[in-house]
Amino acid sequence: MPATPNILYDPLVPVRWAPHADRPDARELPPKVGLLELLLRSHDIESLAIADAPAHSALLRPLYALTARMTGLDEARQGPEEWLERREEILEEGRLPAEGIEAYAAAYRDRFFLFDTSAQGRPWMQDPRLAHQCDPASTAGVNKLAVTRPSGNNHSWWTHALDTRPGPLSASEALLNLLTWHYYGPSGRCSSREVNGVKSASSAAGPLRSSLSYHPEGATLFETLLAGLVPPETAVRREQDRCPWEWDELPDPDGPPAALTGPCSRLTAASMHALLLVPDENDASVVGNAYITWAYRQGRGTRPDDDYLIWQISKQGNVYPRPADSQRALWRDLDALLFIDPPGVAQPRRPKVFEWAVELPLDLRVHALGFEQDGQAKDTQFVDAVTPPVLAFAERRSARTQPAVGRLRAMGERFGIRLDRAVRRAWRAYVNDPKDSAQSWAQEGAARYWPAAEAEFWTRFRLLDRTGKALDAGLDTATARKAFLQLAIRAYDEVTASVTGTQRGARAVEEARVELFGDPRPRKPGKSPAA
Repeated sequence: MPATPNILYDPLVPVRWAPHADRPDARELPPKVGLLELLLRSHDIESLAIADAPAHSALLRPLYALTARMTGLDEARQGPEEWLERREEILEEGRLPAEGIEAYAAAYRDRFFLFDTSAQGRPWMQDPRLAHQCDPASTAGVNKLAVTRPSGNNHSWWTHALDTRPGPLSASEALLNLLTWHYYGPSGRCSSREVNGVKSASSAAGPLRSSLSYHPEGATLFETLLAGLVPPETAVRREQDRCPWEWDELPDPDGPPAALTGPCSRLTAASMHALLLVPDENDASVVGNAYITWAYRQGRGTRPDDDYLIWQISKQGNVYPRPADSQRALWRDLDALLFIDPPGVAQPRRPKVFEWAVELPLDLRVHALGFEQDGQAKDTQFVDAVTPPVLAFAERRSARTQPAVGRLRAMGERFGIRLDRAVRRAWRAYVNDPKDSAQSWAQEGAARYWPAAEAEFWTRFRLLDRTGKALDAGLDTATARKAFLQLAIRAYDEVTASVTGTQRGARAVEEARVELFGDPRPRKPGKSPAA
């Protein structure tokens, strides 16, 4: 078999080195590394340098699983307290254990090839059977594999590519897009796959489809990986809780989906898509084609639990993860990240990972990563946001700041909602059409208010007392309320300025202004504009 990239050893993962990282022989540090070097030098790496948010989120999950496996934190037979002690011992060492990393890499080296066309080949996170179970004349192609490329009749995102002349993907790009498909792939029509004489061409959605995941983030990748681990249940055994590349045999596509028995399998084995990368005919180091199809003929029924999502309850009583929304700033989710029992009619449940991340003596940020999508083919926008490091400090050691943070967040939300009502009411009065959506003014008002409100929120958040001595963490409610109100008034005046030169427009604007202060008039149920 010709030389093929191995994810463990070949530089495929983009990283951002920490300022203190050693530079051997005074050479520049490489912009990309293999997984082995990434784990061995995670204490020298500040973070992953992946521009596409869903790819970043997707890669973190196998990295969490590998970290747990290589450190022995994949089991907690003596309970979570003993597991926490072992994790803190590793933190005190300042790096992941090299012996465990190298032993694992040696044992599974052959399962980390990006391509493997040998008789018993098992390319990483792929199904080699697709070469025989799918029609080689109807492959998905690299334009379909790359989520930022247009395929079929779709519009271009950042690159112009034609299905008639698709350029190959580098091994690094292919790896990240492979993972994006496993976690964020769509439901619905896909390439046909024939198993046991029966053809099917329909797939269930990936486990993170349309969702936003939240990750504790430290000063280095080493801290980030340790903070991102969750203790397994005491009954979990590594022999059963296996990652796809650790399976002895590939699963039966006609059988039930792979069992998720513990954190490692939940992190890596929940995909509902099967993929196979095909090396380019002229250059075996790049990807020239790809098979993308269904992994299991029957779905899971419910979305697998995930420790990095905010789970909430719909009006129908169904549990679902909070969706990614590119128009919603991260600070508006702060209640659901800080509180054990956050407020809200949806009864949000904070990501389980934060229950354990706060046990580490670290100042942790929160990194939100996701993909605004619908359940099937529509992809809208990546979502990528980071809080200041002070968030984790407040979360762990300053419980008295939580009610104040909740009130501060609620204040910002309240005036954003009032602004939305005000501009919609003004526009409808101006055009004399009570059924007009007034979406143009509402969007302009949101674009002016929410970024300013976010800056105001973080400014006041940093002033909160963390000693536990000040009443209500020192939050000056009256001053904060006035600040958010002024932001709403300014946005309202800027949005409506174009019509105030007429008598009709000026009257509509002034009558609707009362909404900013909380119009006391009773409202009919269900008629309030959405925030």
